[in-house]
Amino acid sequence: MSTPESSDAALQDFLADPAHLTLDLPTAVSRCAKALGLRHAVVYLVDIQQRHLIPQTDVASAIPVDGTLAGWAYRTQALRVEESDAGGITAWFPLLDGAERLGVLAVSQSALTSTSLTRGRALASLLAMMITSKRAYEDSFVRRTRTEPMRLPAEMLRAFLPPRTIGNAQVVSTAVLEPAYEIGGDAFDHSLTETTLHVSVLDAMGHDLASGLTSAVSLAACRNARRTGADLPELVECVDEALARWLPDKFCTAVLAQLDLGTGLLRWSNCGHPPPILIRGQRLITDAMERDADPPMGMPSLLSSRPRRTHEISLEPGDRVLMYTDGVIEARTREAKLLGLERFADYVIRATAGGELAPESMRRLIHSILAMQEGRLRDDATLLMFEWRPLSR
Repeated sequence: MSTPESSDAALQDFLADPAHLTLDLPTAVSRCAKALGLRHAVVYLVDIQQRHLIPQTDVASAIPVDGTLAGWAYRTQALRVEESDAGGITAWFPLLDGAERLGVLAVSQSALTSTSLTRGRALASLLAMMITSKRAYEDSFVRRTRTEPMRLPAEMLRAFLPPRTIGNAQVVSTAVLEPAYEIGGDAFDHSLTETTLHVSVLDAMGHDLASGLTSAVSLAACRNARRTGADLPELVECVDEALARWLPDKFCTAVLAQLDLGTGLLRWSNCGHPPPILIRGQRLITDAMERDADPPMGMPSLLSSRPRRTHEISLEPGDRVLMYTDGVIEARTREAKLLGLERFADYVIRATAGGELAPESMRRLIHSILAMQEGRLRDDATLLMFEWRPLSR
């Protein structure tokens, strides 16, 4: 039996050996678990639609996210423990890259102790960093987490998308996008600096490769301006100019926003897009962010004589802001009624009241929309929600 001291030494040797940096994931998991004195460990990564947890080994089966203890650990981002069919105990640890949910780690032991739980958490943290590093260039992660072929426009556009969820102690931003394998022109972006959350939701004209290219150019222009310190009006202007120069026959609607993490001041520009909605407490603040929209980004803006406008609103702690594309509110229920703002806002309100985490609310909401459409949306549907939760002073 390994002692804490021998396990610590084995782990230090593992981490210090540069040869381990190039190991495939299953081998790295096995060796690292052994170094920590854990009997057996398996990584499960969530699929692109967040319906199944896919094992990164051929000796285990996929597990549904809904209705299982492993899925519960993923949905709640908390440890869950159950008796193993083979005897002993299995602990399910969430795999988190910051605020982003990657999947779960299953650790099997004959019995769980405080030491093995601590080491299991350490292993989950280490593997999350390893997975985040490796999946940028190892296609095995992508292949395992796709359940059907992806169309070329979706492949191109997804290469530009950030993680589904980002956050820190003051804010969390989370997004979902469907149809996962067939998106054409929808896209989202979010990023953090020490003082600001930057978010954007875009919807390019059409539903083909050119639409994806329009969104990709818009995202690139937005990021390029943001990373050189451009303020919001300058940022929108840079996207206008990029589209007008490179894709003069294309345009893109969008909402681009910046949230001051210290004060809660939210500034946004609406370029021909559905307005964001504000949820405060357990109610929808009707028309709180309703403003006359400016022209879409691209050539239409350059033909307008009116300058772009920047709007402002002060958020309160706990406020949630939802940004979306028209594919969300144009989805229809089984009774052929439009889903509408009130219906999907009510869903978020009820989820919030029940203490559900923001990423889980978005996952369940997009699945509900898909279920209403029998799995086939008429248009791309993108949802992005951020919640401001400032540090108490």
